[in-house]
Amino acid sequence: MNNDKEHQFELLVRQHKRTIYTVCYMFSHNKAEIDDLFQEILIRLWNGYDTYEGRSDARTWIYRVALNTAINQDKKERRRIETVPLTVDIDPYEADDPNILLWLEGITYDEIGAIIGITPNNVGVRLARIKDKLVKMSKNE
Repeated sequence: MNNDKEHQFELLVRQHKRTIYTVCYMFSHNKAEIDDLFQEILIRLWNGYDTYEGRSDARTWIYRVALNTAINQDKKERRRIETVPLTVDIDPYEADDPNILLWLEGITYDEIGAIIGITPNNVGVRLARIKDKLVKMSKNE
């Protein structure tokens, strides 16, 4: 039974490895951080695997766990790192909404909403605002 569980989990991870790595790349700056975050996400997925009830698509569940893990890790890292005042050179649009990557992967508004905890209509509004900002930024260059 336990071997079957491990095998099913391994298949699930193999099938959705790209999804996990996408989240890792959104929140990490180098290969070591990506590897560490990937490992932490796998641990969280394994710990929650028995309680996953299948009410949502597996990819949605994995994205949700991965994002929550990455956000929690990011908060922990920020607490450990000494804060530095921001300079004027910072681009306010650079990290406006990393969830746009979900849209770029072709995930539906319903799925994006389920992953980040907002309505599909709110997803559309946020993406429209991001697109407007990108158009304005491209005209300023």
